[in-house]
Amino acid sequence: MYIRRGSASASSLLRASSSRLSSSSSTASSAAVYVSGRGHHSSVAGRRASPFAGRCGSFWLSSFAVRSASFSLPGWSYGTDWRSSVALRSQTSSVTSVVERVQRNFATMAAENPFKGILTSLPKPGGGHFGKFYSLPALNDPRIDRLPYSIRILLESAIRNCDNFQVQKEDVEKIIDWESTSAKQVEIPFKPARVLLQDFTGVPAVVDLACMRDAMDKLGSDSNKINPLVRRDLVIDHSVQVDVARTENAVQANMELEFQRNKERFAFLKWGSKAFHNMLVVPPGSGIVHQVNLEYLGRVVFNTEGILYPDSVVGTDSHTTMIDGLGVAGWGVGGIEAEAAMLGQPMSMVLPGVVGFKLSGKLRNGVTATDLVLTVTQMLRKHGVVGKFVEFSGDGVGELSLADRATIANMSPEYGATMGFFPVDHVTLQYLKLTGRSDDTVAMVEAYLRANKMFVDYNEPQQERVYSSYLELNLSEVEPCISGPKRPHDRVPLKDMKADWHSCLDSRVGFKGFAVPKEAQDKLAKFSFHGQPAELRHGSVVIAAITSCTNTSNPSVMLGAGLVAKKACELGLQVKPWIKTSLAPGSGVVTKYLQQSGLQKYLNQQGFNIVGYGCTTCIGNSGELDETVAATISENDMIAAAVLSGNRNFEGRVHPLTRANFLASPPLVVAYALAGTVDIDFEKEPIGTGMDGKNVYFKDIWPSTEEVAEAVQSSVLPDMFKSTYEAITNGNPMWNQLSVPASTKYSWDPNSTYIHEPPYFKGMTMDPPGAHGVKDAYCLLNFGDSITTDHISPAGSIHKDSPAAKYLMQRGVQPREFNSYGSRRGNDEVMARGTFANIRLVNKLLNGEVGPKTIHIPTGEKLYVFDAAMKYKEAGQDTIVLAGAEYGSGSSRDWAAKGPMLLGVKAVIAKSFERIHRSNLVGMGIIPLCFKAGEDSDSLGLTGHERYTIDLPDKISEIRPGQDVTVKTDSGKSFTCTVRFDTEVELAYFNNGGILPYVIRSLIQQ
Repeated sequence: MYIRRGSASASSLLRASSSRLSSSSSTASSAAVYVSGRGHHSSVAGRRASPFAGRCGSFWLSSFAVRSASFSLPGWSYGTDWRSSVALRSQTSSVTSVVERVQRNFATMAAENPFKGILTSLPKPGGGHFGKFYSLPALNDPRIDRLPYSIRILLESAIRNCDNFQVQKEDVEKIIDWESTSAKQVEIPFKPARVLLQDFTGVPAVVDLACMRDAMDKLGSDSNKINPLVRRDLVIDHSVQVDVARTENAVQANMELEFQRNKERFAFLKWGSKAFHNMLVVPPGSGIVHQVNLEYLGRVVFNTEGILYPDSVVGTDSHTTMIDGLGVAGWGVGGIEAEAAMLGQPMSMVLPGVVGFKLSGKLRNGVTATDLVLTVTQMLRKHGVVGKFVEFSGDGVGELSLADRATIANMSPEYGATMGFFPVDHVTLQYLKLTGRSDDTVAMVEAYLRANKMFVDYNEPQQERVYSSYLELNLSEVEPCISGPKRPHDRVPLKDMKADWHSCLDSRVGFKGFAVPKEAQDKLAKFSFHGQPAELRHGSVVIAAITSCTNTSNPSVMLGAGLVAKKACELGLQVKPWIKTSLAPGSGVVTKYLQQSGLQKYLNQQGFNIVGYGCTTCIGNSGELDETVAATISENDMIAAAVLSGNRNFEGRVHPLTRANFLASPPLVVAYALAGTVDIDFEKEPIGTGMDGKNVYFKDIWPSTEEVAEAVQSSVLPDMFKSTYEAITNGNPMWNQLSVPASTKYSWDPNSTYIHEPPYFKGMTMDPPGAHGVKDAYCLLNFGDSITTDHISPAGSIHKDSPAAKYLMQRGVQPREFNSYGSRRGNDEVMARGTFANIRLVNKLLNGEVGPKTIHIPTGEKLYVFDAAMKYKEAGQDTIVLAGAEYGSGSSRDWAAKGPMLLGVKAVIAKSFERIHRSNLVGMGIIPLCFKAGEDSDSLGLTGHERYTIDLPDKISEIRPGQDVTVKTDSGKSFTCTVRFDTEVELAYFNNGGILPYVIRSLIQQ
């Protein structure tokens, strides 16, 4: 904690954003004290400088002696009584009386919540009590009634976890006064109730934790301190690929291939579930993480050891926000942030503004939740919601099913918000009952949220809530649409699709252009598909995938797709056999209601057989196209299309050969598959010819809202959820046969190409490396706008000529066994080589050439990015990256920060950053800087051939969040940038060389 010179009271002495992170639990366990004051530089003799010391000459003092005690942690225990005895240490030097007084006060405050007076019993309707809760109404503060519901969740967490050390009374006051503080970028701590992971991000997280145990050991500390204190749930859903499609045995065949490729990764995760506390692993083949979270893992309200509190979650997948539709506060964070949260560190966040989004009316007949979410995404992107919460309200919310709300919440990353939040109401309670939550649980949820003013009852007068800004949408104005061809927010009304497609063909290469010459736009390529005549044109659909958490959790659009398939079959329409069709449900429940409705057989007839239970095409696990199709596309330079019910359609993500990728509802995916092209006007042109020889139009196969509602009502049953999730952790024979060692430390295999000990902590000492600038750095890459994490660290296939491929082949791995980058995230050697390896990368240094290469400035050689980076590193030369707006948008991918760090990148200078990616860069010790408004590399005349010096002070105490710095080049140009260290805590991370070294030093010092 800080002691500010001149402070008079104990409470004012206990204030620091950095220091609150120095304890991994709310108890005093060999706790330590900071002394800070401007110009105050006297340290305690014989003690090491604090790893958190970062402001104004802060120093680590000896910890105080407290009698051995144990404390129950209701917010974290999850059924386990975590206890910590306080070790006795002797004072190594005398300290002033004020420090001794603070020590005594801290010993009391860290063990006792100053808000214990508002702990209130919650009675059960039939007698007895559910438990106790920290009552917001008991504070008797009228400001709370005006707070958005999402901010009330932050407030309750701060009150419940308040110990005047990690979370202080001042933090609580900041949140209560949100109406005035939210505009001031104030910093608050937040402790989520749990952490959610999937296997692509979960494997590197467990690798980091295992490596941190080794580091603790080497530094002479207890490696078992690296143990999650916060519940974490990991769902294995990102590894299944669509290798086999259009067959009845596709699920089993793809799962067998999934285990062949990933046996080592899966065994590692199974080891982690046993080696670390508080870790639940949901085995492969169970479903998509966010649907499992929605239907099963989400609690809405926890009751832990008699203390009730709202569920909250941070996840290592950006679409963790889907749970916001259930009224659970959840959002995506970087993997390294999540690891710190698991170890009990509070998350430091800027208290967000909240955009109030009022919905009215109801959706028109035939309009889907996907149409709605694409409309909302476009509106919110235009409004600007980066770093903010969006909270939905109004009578229109009551017209939306829980699944529709979850669809809207899911795409928060696409519209840029931290959350898209729907407060709990009667619809939420009905969904909890539908999905098998017990009546007692639902009664507890309702009683708690009503008592704590977190429940919305649209039958009662609504208290006016204050928002930072406002938007409104009448649901009746939403029209059928899709988005593409390269970005989720480029919405196209269905009626305008044909004209928009031709505009894309005409326009110069960009987000809405392919620059196909007029004379080549009608090109027809004929080929033989397994003995059948086949043909492709620009816009021909070659992938049609019902996939992704966004839509497969929504019964209305899934059953709608089945109804389209049924009508098409009855009219005699058939999807062309060379189109790769697939259906990947988000959970086993979907299969059950599709079978119950009798619609799965029609989907099968159209080629939409179930291929597996996971993310598949949406994350690039679309598998290979038939070689005849692939060859025809490549040889004729065709702009082939994919249509998927996903949330991401960045170029190069879905499949390397589909340059046009469109997001659409599941029924529209089936419709476009039947049409075989995106170059069609569904209102005027027929989809095909029926068995009677007559033209069949879109309106002939499109189901009405009433038809869909009837199918949902008769087919989606509570027992389906119960039976599915009762067996979810049982696994399958392949999972259950995996044998893993019982050791708590991992035995690294140097020959493994999947799991490799990373170099993050090599040579680490207890002394933080300190702040640093950048001197005479070369530009590794010079980018334009909208460089995504897929560009920086692709998750899809490993190209046969890439540096990663060469590394694997040198170790005896054949191309057919390469698997994907996403599946090899546990190996830093592969991932470093896969950094900036996207084949659609546009780097200005290459003067228009597209691909994963760059110019090595000193020699002028054109090299793969990895090879150029290694030449710079070998010469001891730093590098930076220049970028445009929205750098790092897309999936929350910690390897998009880890990879550049391993390549030697010291700073990224961009027009703007995506929220999670900026945080990840800080977490890996990379300096994020923003050009001043109205400036970028082009306007400043920067070519990327210059050398760059960033004048950042080498003393952390001289750096402030958001301060300006000067960047100089060897060409004589200089310009001013804003350093995007946004909080004091991020400065502490930078001082320590990243968040993980920071955590290790803090745990050792306890």
